[in-house]
Amino acid sequence: MAAKTTGGFRKRKYGRNHAYYLDDRKLDGVTTLLGNGLPKPALVNWAGNATAEYAVDNWEELGELSLSKRLDTLKKSRYAISDEAKHRGTEVHDLAEKLALGQEVEVPDAIAGHVSSALRFLEEFKVETLLTEASVYHETALYAGTFDLLLKSGLPEHAGKVVLADWKTNRTGIYPETALQLTAYAKATRYLDRDKVEHAMADLGITDLWAIWIRSDGYEVYPMEFSDATWKAFGHIVQVARGAANRDVADTWKGAALRPSEVTR
Repeated sequence: MAAKTTGGFRKRKYGRNHAYYLDDRKLDGVTTLLGNGLPKPALVNWAGNATAEYAVDNWEELGELSLSKRLDTLKKSRYAISDEAKHRGTEVHDLAEKLALGQEVEVPDAIAGHVSSALRFLEEFKVETLLTEASVYHETALYAGTFDLLLKSGLPEHAGKVVLADWKTNRTGIYPETALQLTAYAKATRYLDRDKVEHAMADLGITDLWAIWIRSDGYEVYPMEFSDATWKAFGHIVQVARGAANRDVADTWKGAALRPSEVTR
């Protein structure tokens, strides 16, 4: 399919956040859909543990605060931890992208281990970079997102593979639902190249999905399922997420309270 310069699909940035639009319609983001449509009990447990750890680590300082201030500080503590992790992840992603493009980088000491691990992956898997940070969308399912890396590996066991990959920097490793995220990207119908020219996703010939767990002490590469089953599962999650988000529809599911006909109040 011939390429075209995009006018309809675009990614707009708002500070640290972003949104996707197709003409005048805002598209749902893949990670937002997964966040709203898929229960994450591990995240709930993490929030409780993070708050408890903050309380223990800052016990004396908290004791000097008024009760209301202490409560407010504890409520917000997990967000500070989350923001720090997101900032670290963004820095690692940015530098990993530059390394994948063959660029030289200056590395802050705080993430030197992570960046070194990303470089090791690129070298040891003999990565040929095809695309980085490519925004994609689905014309009929009306979702969008941005994948980290499209690559080929020079290792003989991966000959012929075209791999859509995602860098992950969290502390706990790769979650199984990452397969749904990457499947959604790979099943999109259109993508933008670095020059903002739009192409058909089918032209990429994606065969495999990898999640690359980057840590300060090393890396691991996990193949993720890419199948009709993961695509179908993502579709179900989209339905749940959109149903929950549409309050006008959801509110109609509850009728008026029933009253016995012979009872007056």
